[in-house]
Amino acid sequence: MNDMSRTPRLASKRPSRPAASRPAPQDEEDGVFPDRTGRTSKTPFAEYAPRLHPEVPARSAGLEGRTDVRPGHGTLRDPEGLAAGGLVPADRIAALEAVAARYAVAITPAMAELIDTGDPHDPIARQFVPDPAELHTLPEENADPIGDDVHEVTPGLIQRYPDRVLLKLVQVCAVYCRFCFRRETVGPDAAHLPPQALEAALAYISSHPEVWEVIVSGGDPLVASPRRIAALMERLSGIAHVKVVRFHTRVPVVAPARVTSGLVAALRSGGKATWVAIHANHPRELTAEARAALARLADAGIPLVSQTVLLAGVNDDADTLGALMRALVECRVKPYYLHHGDLAPGTGHLRTTIAEGQALMRALRGRYSGLCQPTYVLDIPGGHGKSPVGPAHFDGTSVEDWQGGRHVYPTRPTET
Repeated sequence: MNDMSRTPRLASKRPSRPAASRPAPQDEEDGVFPDRTGRTSKTPFAEYAPRLHPEVPARSAGLEGRTDVRPGHGTLRDPEGLAAGGLVPADRIAALEAVAARYAVAITPAMAELIDTGDPHDPIARQFVPDPAELHTLPEENADPIGDDVHEVTPGLIQRYPDRVLLKLVQVCAVYCRFCFRRETVGPDAAHLPPQALEAALAYISSHPEVWEVIVSGGDPLVASPRRIAALMERLSGIAHVKVVRFHTRVPVVAPARVTSGLVAALRSGGKATWVAIHANHPRELTAEARAALARLADAGIPLVSQTVLLAGVNDDADTLGALMRALVECRVKPYYLHHGDLAPGTGHLRTTIAEGQALMRALRGRYSGLCQPTYVLDIPGGHGKSPVGPAHFDGTSVEDWQGGRHVYPTRPTET
């Protein structure tokens, strides 16, 4: 059977219900973040950031002179909240309710502040504000576009490659991207990984000595409390063949005040080599607060890499993409992957073509430092893994330079 035609397991799908009926966040894993005393708070980010980190300005760089910057809000979670926050007009609420009933919505104060409501094509809004186009599913789109279900070895644990596994620690995020490839399974109604499932996952990892790396994902694992992260790292510390633990997250960018000394300590606990992969798609996301959060991780000795999704209308031009890669390197984040958009339902309006992505990679080559060059990859539908899809610079007889010139190269060593 073709994997693309496989019916996803209904048990894993996030139930749909009107956004207004969704429960309010109950703890830090649902987006209400603890302060340094452990108490949860809904204080606007712009108000509490200076108290947590006095060296960080309350407003993001680059917003001076804007007339549409709103005072701090809590995380916006439904169309009515988006309208109240000034991100969408009130006459769009009804149309967006249908989208919010199917796919989760959350925009943190840090991201809401960046949205220019005077720009109908704002690249930050395009990533987070729901769009009725999401209800249009193309025939080639799939609820499980990268084949998580095919490779799930225990509930919440995926092994797609021989030497690493991916653990879905939580199924919630600080923000919900409109292009998410797990959009059918994440959200405030989705279950967290229950204790018995976590035990089964750890037992599997312990019994498979080929597992060298554990990738902690979700959802976004850094919405979990430092206590929970430290407990996971402690358990992994007892598995000798696991050498590397990698966390995939958007939190340092979209909720930078969450990156406290306690969270950094939790990530470093357990004695393993901890890496953090940062998801960012536009240079404006790297605000002063985000840069400070990334610095707290880098200063602690945690290596940082980035993952970016190529998105139409967000970063599909060389200047924007190059500026993002430079900004990441300036933050001591090595660009790692540029992902071609996955075939998730309702995301066709955000996808580019592979040819467009290859042209962008050609434009970056030579014009931007080698440190700024990510690998352009496609997650092959059906669970077949990632494959590089960047441009080919060697055709068997000649090699292309960064300006497009071609130069003959011998196919075998010259005899002397």
